[in-house]
Amino acid sequence: MTNEEVLQTFSDCGALLTGHFLLTSGLHSSRYLQCALVLQHPATAEKLCTALANKAKSDASIGPIDLVIAPA
Repeated sequence: MTNEEVLQTFSDCGALLTGHFLLTSGLHSSRYLQCALVLQHPATAEKLCTALANKAKSDASIGPIDLVIAPA
């Protein structure tokens, strides 16, 4: 998936929020991705996760992945 396709997917799910956001890092952003809103759609989540896994496999700078950790 291209960056534009990912952003469109988030937008279609109502998960691409626009406005003014103060991030926990202290930085500011005009856009925010609310991943939980996308992940409540299993087919969409599978599409995004497959694209991410394929990107990780093809990016030599990442190296081999032995373990994936995520919040519950």
